[in-house]
Amino acid sequence: MRLTAGSPARLGASWDGRGTNFALFSANAQKVELCLFDTQGRRELERVELPERTEDVWHGYLNDISPGQLYGYRVHGPYEPEHGHRFNANKLLLDPYAKRLAGRLVWSDAHFAYRTGSPREDLSFDRRDNARGMPKAVVVDETFNWGRREIRPNIPWEDTVIYEAHVKGLTQKRDDVPPNLRGTYGGLSSPAMIEHLKTLGVTTVELLPIHSFIDDRILVEKKLANYWGYNTLSFFAPEPRYAQDNALDSFRTTVARLHDAGIEVMLDVVYNHTAEGNHLGPTLCYRGIDNASYYWLNRENPRYYDDFTGCGSSVNLTHPRVLQMVMDSLRYWVEVCHVDGFRFDLATTLARGPNGYDRGSSFLTAIRQDPVLAAVKLVAEPWDLGLGGYQVGAFPSQWSEWNDRYRSAMRRYWSGEGSLIGDISSRMTASSDLFNHDGRRPRASINHITVHDGFTLADLFSYNEKHNEANGEDNRDGSSDNHSNNCGVEGPTDDPEILGLRRQLRKNVLACLMLAQGVPLILAGDEVGNSQSGNNNAYCQDNEVGWVGWDNLGKDGDDMVDFVAGLAEIRRRFSQLRSHRWLDGRPKDGASYGALWLTPAGDEMTESDWKFPEGRFLSYVMGPMEPGSAAIFIVLNAAPEEIAFKLPKMAEYKSWQQILNTTDARPNSVDLQPGSDSKAPPRSVLAFAGAL
Repeated sequence: MRLTAGSPARLGASWDGRGTNFALFSANAQKVELCLFDTQGRRELERVELPERTEDVWHGYLNDISPGQLYGYRVHGPYEPEHGHRFNANKLLLDPYAKRLAGRLVWSDAHFAYRTGSPREDLSFDRRDNARGMPKAVVVDETFNWGRREIRPNIPWEDTVIYEAHVKGLTQKRDDVPPNLRGTYGGLSSPAMIEHLKTLGVTTVELLPIHSFIDDRILVEKKLANYWGYNTLSFFAPEPRYAQDNALDSFRTTVARLHDAGIEVMLDVVYNHTAEGNHLGPTLCYRGIDNASYYWLNRENPRYYDDFTGCGSSVNLTHPRVLQMVMDSLRYWVEVCHVDGFRFDLATTLARGPNGYDRGSSFLTAIRQDPVLAAVKLVAEPWDLGLGGYQVGAFPSQWSEWNDRYRSAMRRYWSGEGSLIGDISSRMTASSDLFNHDGRRPRASINHITVHDGFTLADLFSYNEKHNEANGEDNRDGSSDNHSNNCGVEGPTDDPEILGLRRQLRKNVLACLMLAQGVPLILAGDEVGNSQSGNNNAYCQDNEVGWVGWDNLGKDGDDMVDFVAGLAEIRRRFSQLRSHRWLDGRPKDGASYGALWLTPAGDEMTESDWKFPEGRFLSYVMGPMEPGSAAIFIVLNAAPEEIAFKLPKMAEYKSWQQILNTTDARPNSVDLQPGSDSKAPPRSVLAFAGAL
């Protein structure tokens, strides 16, 4: 027989060499039809009712369906928004487990389950067929030749340096990448980009979302796009716009090449919401398959959604089948695509229960026990927009977290704000006040100054105000709390003094980023002074605003590639900067591993020194983790004037050798005697190595 019952064991379309098993979860559906399309996805060839239902999984096996077949679903059930049900079999729906997509969404009113413009809004019902404008799922053969030598880098957390990048934006304007590869997965792993990453000292590339996503209708109407990709349609399929042909194989080829170069690949993943938005959004997948299962519905009125994300709705991971989908997706990217880790957008939403964020939630518990995910890097963006959503420091020990407290403190300090040295001391030593509990390690703190969301590093010291007019929202979008400093002129200037100060401040924050304990994260393009012209929310700018500009590469002063590479070398040289242990005392007589905080006079700081009014000078010695290794003495001077200080007097060290001075391209390498006088230039970072 052509059609048999098949199996509910594996959701999605699974080809076994002879035919394909189709399985779809829906707890509240009354009937599920599989729709088969021609190779162009324009004509529906056949509808096949899935013959069996097992534990809310609808399934069937077709013995003549092979890889390349395009398909979708029509799901029958009640259309009762006031009870949380939004079934409409007139709408073709994407398989949540689709591994590859064909075609792109073409917006029309037919994608909405209700009659747009009706005074009854979503309580009305629309009978138009949307199939022609829908992307289709593709049956795939998951086999791939990784090569006998493909070895995952497995970079230890303490050695990790993360580089956050957008697949298209990273190479779209890079002249040394072949034109046909610019803006694609292939461009990411081109020889020029690999050489650039290796030179910087990057170990791990973190990619903005590559799960298939759509451009919001309102953006398309404004001739803009959802450039960043935080608008997921499919959690299994790589975004096809970054590939010339087969996105799945193109992405896996890129991963293999980066692995060959010793570089890990992390994905920024968005499981907290989908592209379907609020109750007035389109019906493309989850909403039409089983709205009441996939989303958090308002308990008092299930017509509406609980929105913890600011995107209209929130995915409900307390439902076992929804949790299964997310876990299956994560394992798929690790096992089939060889991804090395994940950064979870608005991770607090994923761990929510009926009473808010829950450290014992189903999601965090499932992650903790999963043997596949135990071997990869897990990073939380530890907040969302719901009540009690800010959870920095509250994730389990298996996790690392974006540390916005580090970002805020460093921005304020180098923008000229005083009385922050106590906060800065904590941020430079892995924020133990936030993370030193429950067996967590310094790697829990992912330190960053800039990321995709906000000013670039060049703009941080060129603009006091956001300039987001190009987004079409009258400059209302994006944060107004940036802790930035334009150094006297808003935007571009030819004033050499201002340009020099801006470069100096950029070097200072990069130095702090690489000298701080915890894990550094660098935003792509910051090393060459990339600017977004003051736009701090370039999510819809798929153009030269959002793409990395490489014009400063090789340009004196603005090209800081070699500077960052030197910082990475210092980080590798001093293991105490990459420590997996928390500081536990003072580095005296080799008795403990710790930090000695010093006044400019070289004395150990007292409580009154920490409270010095408007204090902007901080210096400290970090002792070695192992006897016989070198100590490092770090000096931070955010004051606008030169400050005299003394080199530390420590019995173990005969001299101090300067290895970093952010005001000097070639720091003085002569040996300086303990107790001798030196000077910290205005707004500078210095570092010295202790010689035994």
